[in-house]
Amino acid sequence: MNANVRFADHYEPLIGGERTSLSDQSFDAVNAATGARLATITRGGAADVNAAVAAAKAALPAWAATPVGQRAGLLHQLADWVETNLDRLAMIDAMDIGRTIGETPIDHRIAVNQYRFFAAAAVTHTGWNNPIPGGWAIAKREPLGVVGQIIPWNVPAIMTAFKIAPALAAGNTLVLKPDENASLSTLELCVALAEIFPPGVVNVVPGMGTEAGAALTAHPDVAKLAFTGSAEVGRIIAHAGADRLVPVSLELGGKSPNIVFPDVDGLDRVVDNAAFAATYCNGQSCLAGTRLFLHDDIYDDFLSRLKKVFEGIAVGSPVDPTTRLGCLVSQKQGERVLDFIASGKQEATLVTGGSRAAVPGNEAGWFIEPTVFETDNNSRIAQQEIFGPVLSVIRWRDYDQMIDQANGVEYGLASGIYTSNLANAMRTADRLKAGSVWVNQYFNLVDGSPFGGYHGSGLGREYCAATLDMYTQLKSIVLSEEVPPPMFG
Repeated sequence: MNANVRFADHYEPLIGGERTSLSDQSFDAVNAATGARLATITRGGAADVNAAVAAAKAALPAWAATPVGQRAGLLHQLADWVETNLDRLAMIDAMDIGRTIGETPIDHRIAVNQYRFFAAAAVTHTGWNNPIPGGWAIAKREPLGVVGQIIPWNVPAIMTAFKIAPALAAGNTLVLKPDENASLSTLELCVALAEIFPPGVVNVVPGMGTEAGAALTAHPDVAKLAFTGSAEVGRIIAHAGADRLVPVSLELGGKSPNIVFPDVDGLDRVVDNAAFAATYCNGQSCLAGTRLFLHDDIYDDFLSRLKKVFEGIAVGSPVDPTTRLGCLVSQKQGERVLDFIASGKQEATLVTGGSRAAVPGNEAGWFIEPTVFETDNNSRIAQQEIFGPVLSVIRWRDYDQMIDQANGVEYGLASGIYTSNLANAMRTADRLKAGSVWVNQYFNLVDGSPFGGYHGSGLGREYCAATLDMYTQLKSIVLSEEVPPPMFG
């Protein structure tokens, strides 16, 4: 792949099918590793959001009436465009957010699959009808209307697809706000969105969460809110939805347990997969398996192998194909992760890593050594989401106590189990309070499998056919063949 990607000098919102802005303010998109400015982006505000919502509202009747097969065909066109431009989009993300060029193409392939999945799923997403004496009872699915969507910076391609694919497939129009730290690949996607979809169906307004995000959340013409991000902001958006009685779907944080049983075969492979679970996406993933529960019988051997693997992970430039761990997205995130590491050094035992790494030619980047701590489940680093390549290792022997600890955080997004025993796998999967349970392979995302969390990890499920339920409502129609006989005289 060629790292010499050409960017537009300036990117504007997509409103009503046109690249335009009502704000005269902008912000810089910078290379996360080098600090070089890549482009400027309009800092959208309330005026841009108002215009985008108005465009989406105007486009709604025609789009909602568009046959589902035609909507599906346009989603397939979008998938085709992403496939054609995948290498360029992947390099843009590597530069913009510091993810490695070995990872970012995977994001866009997942996005392609999402566009195609919902194009197919929408065709069969219908209501029902039942004959009743003298007529029919019908339940009809209808789109909710204008949808406001806000996404984070860690996997922008996936998050964009997670949001717009089901919303459009179900017949809604939308306004999407990308994160200010990772807007470029989404704004590049606007080239295709403007060419493929009717004006106003898809609108994209970049900007700050406290400005564009707040205006979108509070807009009276937005009929549904969808958010992925922190639990703190998620609660604010949930309150905003409650105030206006509009549905809200939330995908929030995680502090996922990854459990190793002593009966597991192929220990080196398990070690490798557990390391991958904690460091993929530079650890900046709500799914990350950041609490590793190791059984006492294999603890010392496993930890020794894990230390060796972590110390062998290549930290380097995100655009170098040999790099396995890039940099964090920003100085703010880097300082946050180092603060967690500092507290870990006070309350836990550092096994390896624990410092900022220097990468020549990338001095602006916040590269963090892959870090492992031995700790217990009550420590700060085991309880709070760090969003960096930091793994907490917890020893266990008593099964029931381990399950209590695995569930003993505010989140419940994902989890992992390594075992050669089917009974261990199934009884543990049943007891874990997590929306996703992966047995013997972490991050084993399968198209069509529900994705979402328990309690503090959010509301609703994405990535599956049931997601279309979140973007539609049921209307009841009861039809009688004739008017009943008179009741009064």
